[in-house]
Amino acid sequence: MQSTLGRAASRPPAATPRRRLPSRWFACAAASAALLGAWNTAQAATIRAVANNAFVSATATGTSFLTATAQTASTWEQFEIVSNANGTVSFKATISGNYVSADIGLAAPNTSKLISNRTAINGWEQFTLVPQGNGTVAIRAAANNLYVSADLNIGGALVANRNTVQAWEQFVISDQPTTPPGTAPDFGPNVHIYSPSTPNLQSQIDSIYNAQQPNHFGPRRDAILLQPGTYNNLRIPVGFYTQVLGLGSHPDQVYVNGDLRSNAYLDGDNATQNFWRGAENFSVTPSLGIGNNTMQWAVSQAIPFRRMHVRGNIRLNQNNGWSSGGWFSDVLVDGQVNSASQQQWISRNSQWGSWTGSNWNMVFVGVPNPPAGNFPTAGQRYTKVAQTPIIREKPYLFIDANGNYAVRVPSLRTNSAGISWANGATTPGTTVPIDQFFIAKPSDSAATINAQLAAGKHILFTPGIYVLTQTIQVNNPNTILFGLGFPTLRSDNGQPLVKTADVDGLTISGLFLDAGSAESGVLMEIGPNGASANHAANPTVLHDLFFRIGGAAAGRVGIGLSLNSNNTIVDHTWLWRADHGAGVGWTTNPSANGLWVNGNDVTIYGLFVEHFESYQVVWNGNGGRVYFYQSEIPYDVPSQSSWNSPTGRGYASYKVADSVTSHEAWGLGIYSVFTNGGILLDRAIEVPNTPNVRFHDMISVCLGNNGGIVHVINNTGAQTVCNAAGTPTVTNFP
Repeated sequence: MQSTLGRAASRPPAATPRRRLPSRWFACAAASAALLGAWNTAQAATIRAVANNAFVSATATGTSFLTATAQTASTWEQFEIVSNANGTVSFKATISGNYVSADIGLAAPNTSKLISNRTAINGWEQFTLVPQGNGTVAIRAAANNLYVSADLNIGGALVANRNTVQAWEQFVISDQPTTPPGTAPDFGPNVHIYSPSTPNLQSQIDSIYNAQQPNHFGPRRDAILLQPGTYNNLRIPVGFYTQVLGLGSHPDQVYVNGDLRSNAYLDGDNATQNFWRGAENFSVTPSLGIGNNTMQWAVSQAIPFRRMHVRGNIRLNQNNGWSSGGWFSDVLVDGQVNSASQQQWISRNSQWGSWTGSNWNMVFVGVPNPPAGNFPTAGQRYTKVAQTPIIREKPYLFIDANGNYAVRVPSLRTNSAGISWANGATTPGTTVPIDQFFIAKPSDSAATINAQLAAGKHILFTPGIYVLTQTIQVNNPNTILFGLGFPTLRSDNGQPLVKTADVDGLTISGLFLDAGSAESGVLMEIGPNGASANHAANPTVLHDLFFRIGGAAAGRVGIGLSLNSNNTIVDHTWLWRADHGAGVGWTTNPSANGLWVNGNDVTIYGLFVEHFESYQVVWNGNGGRVYFYQSEIPYDVPSQSSWNSPTGRGYASYKVADSVTSHEAWGLGIYSVFTNGGILLDRAIEVPNTPNVRFHDMISVCLGNNGGIVHVINNTGAQTVCNAAGTPTVTNFP
């Protein structure tokens, strides 16, 4: 091919600028064109090179070439993304107003180097964004059809001269707040807001961890909020009741280059009591992790891991010690996920390079790259559902383009797979300004909160213990209850903690509900008994709700969670009658049922229910769907004679009422650990024998030395053998 170096006459034709679009939606030229109608204003964006995690800078206002060396994003590192009529995009440096060019007419050795010195868009100023499989984009110059590289090994300047895409040719483009964060609302003393310039940041985070890692049943609660920017050499260990949140509109706007870690709480690397902690909405390169660019996330139940980007590998236990998790949603892992000793796990709408590990019950819903193999093959007990039928992702707190705090409520999506924020996109949804929330403190009464709800406010619960003498009553449609840092609602006099009307579009997330010493009939009730409205177009969604009876102190309740409203979606919950801690015993922390479902067309992802004294789950509604179920039946049954149901020995963990005609569930693991001898459960699951009640991929396990489970579902499936020596499975029923 004849060289065109220096031939100014060969410039491609100019592109006509159209209105400017935010970078979050540009995955490729076709995607750019398809989304023209969705945006009305320009917004600053950052471009970060994946290989060195540095921001692209337009320093020297157009007299120097672009480089990817900046560790934080200031005005020099902000660009507007302009959509052109021919489907390409152009980059306009915010600081100078000039466009970025890849002019191949520059004399060697500067041919095709990128520089922001053009006042109009012509051919050299046009680029195509090409999505990559790991959620990044490559930038291809229209002038020569070559990819832009940030390779520091060739001098550091960005240059459009690569035929293929490798690490140095991958970028993340994200919206960037155009003004510094404004004054934060008063979130109280246990919300810790940090920036990359916070003095003594490591010691502050270590202080929180040192207080919380041993705080198994203590009263302290904490939220760590990271403002957008790059946090180099930062280690973030996460203890009990600690939530770490990025404040970007996209996970890659908050970048931790260091480590994020959950260490085993018990001796012997045992993480089976690693509860109630979480991480959401930021990216981490585990350069200071456990080696091989790997972070350790040794966890069990009630550990939300959402909207996270792990720029490396993640291991879900500690040194092969026991672990019993767990939850991923909207997560991207560039490398490998190693589930190691995890007994079970659910991953929803997540992506990774590879997955290794299996024990009893691994469930993948809306995951484009699940591991090979299928249930019930030993070592490959994988349940795979290609698409998530319906979900609205959990809301997240962030700082908007004007530097203001706000809550983003994602849109409902159907039949989805993969993350919601790929290729720099902001998750579709609605932004709710923080001034539309009443920011509740532990000193606020239920009466105060109810008055704010009646006035049309949403509620943001800050960390702490809320001892309530009245029920929080939610009556207005589309209300948001948003928990920050595991706020704990505790019943003081036997009343329910939260009740809702039968209305559309409620979003309740991040709350911890604790039974009090006076017995409550129920802790949370969604819709009144007899609720009948159809909410299919705008369902109520519950995220990360955790229920506890006993453990911190004696508690008593009939039912943990009652779902009466139709079409309700539950996205990760753990209902736990405590088996250890304070106030624990058959008559000390009594509770009959974890979950009671009366509504029709209820969908649950990640249902964990343990140790209740009767049925763990009772399902009365039609059209129910459950994706992943983990349950231990009660340890402390006094005797067989005291624990017999109408159908035989013991109470099934999962009970579908005889009146139900349609129900379906995937990936169920039910375990026994009886502390007294001579106790059997006849059936782990009991369902009516009807064609439209269908169950897939079930396993029962006896973890202790006593008793066991006779059948997996109805009278199908073999009996367990103690100490997990025999783990019967049933693949499909009927």
